[in-house]
Amino acid sequence: MHKFANPARFMRLSKIFLPWFMGLTILLFASGLYYAFFLAPEDYQMGNTYRIIYIHVPAAYMAQFGYGIIAVASAVGFIWKHPLADQAARATAPLGAGFTALALLTGSLWGKPMWGTYWIWDARLTSMLILFFIYLGYMAVWETIEDQVKAAKIAAIVALVGIINVVIIKFSVDWWNTLHQPATLMRLDGPTIGGDMLTALLLMIGAFNMFFITTLIWRIQSLILRRRVRALRMQLGGGQG
Repeated sequence: MHKFANPARFMRLSKIFLPWFMGLTILLFASGLYYAFFLAPEDYQMGNTYRIIYIHVPAAYMAQFGYGIIAVASAVGFIWKHPLADQAARATAPLGAGFTALALLTGSLWGKPMWGTYWIWDARLTSMLILFFIYLGYMAVWETIEDQVKAAKIAAIVALVGIINVVIIKFSVDWWNTLHQPATLMRLDGPTIGGDMLTALLLMIGAFNMFFITTLIWRIQSLILRRRVRALRMQLGGGQG
């Protein structure tokens, strides 16, 4: 797998696959939104208010998935020094932070009609808010430490410690008495929704995943190019000296 982590090879392959990923992202979003707002029926209890789950659930899933990518990539970069691992982790962080913010926002909008308030210090909501701050802290490490090798090591440690919070998010509804509803898809006894509702949710999750992959490729390309420019400037500066 190490050969696929070569930046030059990544740049070549990403130029081939990126247009296909972009097209699939658009297709999934178009079909997912059509199912979510035109084919999926109203909920018998919440009416049309429940439709926010088609944004909230995929965003919350991607917030945790994105952090998992950061943790794995950070471990690979820290232990095996893969050329692209640290860049992949760094490129993922703003995406994960954005998904987390979207999950918190849509959760608050959903909470108002359901719970009568935009925010409550619920175990799931609080741990998601902590995740958002961990994302910000991780990005701050990269931005404030000029030595990129040192920044990568410290950022990796932050990422690996922060994975504990992702575990807490996952099991918070099981460990504590919480207002947040339990899982609807990842259940041993199967999903609690079906029909067009389930189809719409799966399509939107797929759309969010493809958006994540497409944007991540863009960001990694950008970081590789920035790294090359920085190295070139250092060479020119050394030559002038």
